[in-house]
This record gives sequence, structure tokens and C-alpha cells, in this order.
Amino acid sequence: MDPLSLPKLKQHNSLSNIMAIFLSTMAMLSKNLHSTSTPLQLLLVLLSLQRLFLFQQWNWNPIFHLLLLSCFFLVYVLRVGALAFKPPSVYLVDFSCFKPPSTCQLPLSRFIQHASSIISFDSQSVEFMAKIVASSGLSEQTYLPPALLSSPPKTHQREYIKEAEMILLPLMDDLLTKAKLSPRDIDILVVHCSAFCPSPSLSSIIVNKYSMRSDVKSFNLSGMGCSAGAIGIDLAQNLLKTNNNCYAIVISTEILSAGWYSGHERSKLLINCLFRMGSAALLLTNRKEASKTSKYRLIRTLRTQTAFDDKAYLTAIREEDDDGKLGVTINKGLLPAAGELLRSHMTILGLKILPLTEKLKHVVSVIRKKFKDKEGEIYMPSFKTAIQHFCLPTSGRALIGEIAKGLKLDGRDVEASLMTLHRFGNQSSSSMWYELAYMEAKERVKKGDKVLMLGMGTGPKCCSCVWECVRPIAGDSNKNNPWRDCIHLYPVEAVSSISQT
Repeated sequence: MDPLSLPKLKQHNSLSNIMAIFLSTMAMLSKNLHSTSTPLQLLLVLLSLQRLFLFQQWNWNPIFHLLLLSCFFLVYVLRVGALAFKPPSVYLVDFSCFKPPSTCQLPLSRFIQHASSIISFDSQSVEFMAKIVASSGLSEQTYLPPALLSSPPKTHQREYIKEAEMILLPLMDDLLTKAKLSPRDIDILVVHCSAFCPSPSLSSIIVNKYSMRSDVKSFNLSGMGCSAGAIGIDLAQNLLKTNNNCYAIVISTEILSAGWYSGHERSKLLINCLFRMGSAALLLTNRKEASKTSKYRLIRTLRTQTAFDDKAYLTAIREEDDDGKLGVTINKGLLPAAGELLRSHMTILGLKILPLTEKLKHVVSVIRKKFKDKEGEIYMPSFKTAIQHFCLPTSGRALIGEIAKGLKLDGRDVEASLMTLHRFGNQSSSSMWYELAYMEAKERVKKGDKVLMLGMGTGPKCCSCVWECVRPIAGDSNKNNPWRDCIHLYPVEAVSSISQT
């Protein structure tokens, strides 16, 4: 080798080492960008790198100090920038649940008598519906709208609008009164209803009735099923991430008269038997001052979709029967499809919220089963290690029982779900808020507790929300709470056991 080329070679190697060190340092620091919380921790990473360089006996040059300090400064700037542009927290200020008037109550005897008087139902259809209602776990106090209590039921546009106004307007009044806000203080409005999608939309009806601002961001969701409540929260959260100092109202409702089926197909008659009147409205905000007065902080949302699978997609679908009558067909494959969807959804959610110990127990059990004890069972993580309260779909006792087994829940964990199904029936996307109202009425939610709301709907799709209680709830839990006049009667022992689901 030419001696004259040695200095150039050394210079080239030196530059290569410097670049390699710079890139490796940046890679290491970038991994700690979101996990480190103070400049001191970043400095410790840099000192570790210095010790590594000395251990390797590299030619320590002042330029290395400059590079490390440059890396530290750059990452620190990025860290400060990341914190500065971090989306604000989303808080649940308060919520309201609609309680229908007593004139809308529908005891089983009245339901059978009413169904028998409807000409479109034959005796077999009436007998089938009576059997389903009697075994569903519904009490004698559930509600149907006035249009469906008429004989024959009134199922046309004018009645749908009346039912919507009967529910939505008192609900809005109650929520705004609780929060001490004017309709013109609201920046975002999300309304969802599966069965009824008028034009102008339900959200436009509310904007019109309350003379809301011209720049209010209003959205109307339809056809999303029982998961729409959690999906509406997810939508509002994304909007609040990009709009500062805003108030958002999310309304979950279902117009039952628009979903009534008057034919003979049993797979469509199930909707008449299980769904009952109800609606909920909640006020969300990203204002910093709300952290002291709000009830809950939204920690996480997650959505899972299986509509890409034809078999799952067709398990619950709205279609006409042979006589041209519209209704929602519930197929036998719904429960298996829901089970697969829930398993996939909870696996992803578990990775995000479960403590490390639960994850390790699961991994170790999988490895043991594969290599050592093939007859052994795989450990299923317990969500109770991360969540204190559960609001589950109220689609039936069977589904509640299956979810309880999968999540390793006991009778107290599913009490709110079973009692909501018993007292109010399946209220579609708003049921989860009646469950939370039950827990508040029982004064079970404490500061720091986490609440999981799980919504499953047609598609099928699943959406969950995890909340953290940020202040004591006791004391104001009975203000316009739908359970305030009957909470002392619950739980009802006859329907509180999971084994009966």
C-alpha cells in the first residue's frame, strides 16, 4: 500500500466511525424520546454511550463530545416540541339519560294483548314474541314509544319525528342545565341513530330547535348499531384533538317506531322483543379547566371491524321479507361472529392497557404449552387488573354471560349490565350510559377508578372506550339519574347470577 494513502485511509475510517456513532446515538435517543420524561434521563443515556466508547478503546476526539451534545440538544428540542403539540386531554363533563314517562311502560301482559290486537301478526308470531320476552330477562317496567302502543302501530315519518323530539329535546335541556351552558356554547354535535335517518338529519333538527351557532360542527351517524355510542365518542375525540377549547355533545338514541317489524319471519321479530325506549347525551370538552370539574377523562378508544367477511357481515342485516316488509334479520351465526370479533378486539386492547405481569403470564403459558406441557391450559389475562368497572352490551343475558367468561368477570362486575337489561331492556347504543348511571347511583365509582365501555353493533364492529374517574362522584350521582326512584330495589337476585345467562 502506498504510504501516502495511509493518512487518507485513517481520515476516511475516522469519518466513518463518527457517522456510525452519530447515527447509532440518534437511534438510541429516538427510542427514548417518548419514554423519557426529563432531560436528566436523556443525559444518563448519553453518559452510557460515553462509557461504551471508552470501553471499546476508541480514539476519543473532542468531536465526539460535540456530536453527543448536539444529539442531546436535538432530542431535547424534539421532546419539548412533542409535549407542546401533544393533543389536549378529553374530559366527560357530565351525561344525561332519558327516562320515558310511566304511560309508556309495557308489562308482558300488555305486550301480549297489544300484539294480539295487531292484524299483521298471526297467533304463532304472538306466541313466539311472548316466549322471547318472557325469557329475555326484561322486567315489567320497560318502555315503548306512544306510536308503537297505538293499535295498529303508527309507523310513518311524522310519528318518527315526534318520537325523536320527545326524547332528544328533554335530554338536551337536562344536559345543558347540568353543565350550566347555553346551546350556543356548543362547538361540536354528534348524533347517531341506526334505524331512522331523516332529511334534514336529527343533528340538524337539534341545531334548528336550539338556534345553535352557524359554525357548529354537526354530524349524523346511522346504521352503526349498538356500537354507535362508542364510535360517536371516538369521532368527537378526534375532532377535539384538532380544535382547541371546545365543547362537544354526543347523543345516542334509537327511534324504535322506525325499526318496528310487522311481518311473520321469526328472525326479524326478535327486534320487537328486545329493544326498548332510551337515549343518552354526554358533554365532552378539551378545556384545561375542565380537569377539576369533570367526572371522567378519556384514556383510550379502540375500534375493530369485520365487515370485510361476508359471513360475519350477513349475521345482522336490514332487509325486506317475502311480503316486502322491512326488518332486521338476526341470523344464528351472530353469536359466533360476535365471539370472534370480541376475541380479536380484546386481544389488541389488552396489549395496550394490561399490566406487564399479566402479559408475561400469558406468554409463559403459551410457551409452556408448546414445548413442555401440551395438555396445559393457556393463561387468559384478567382485565380486572386494569379495569374496575365494566359496561357491556345489553343484547341479552346469553351474550353478557359469554363476555363475562371471556374477561374473567364475576357477578358483581356484570351486575350493572344485567340490571340495565332487566329495568330498561336493550336500548341499543345508549345502554352503556344507563349502566354507568347505575354504578353512580350505587356510589361504586371512586376517584382513580377506570371504566371500560364496550359497544358491539351490526357490521359486525366493536368499539371500546376506557375512562378514568377524576373526582369523587358520590353526592351528585342522583341528580336526574334514571335509577333514582328504584335503585334501592336493585340488584334483583333472580336475574343477578351469571349462571342464569
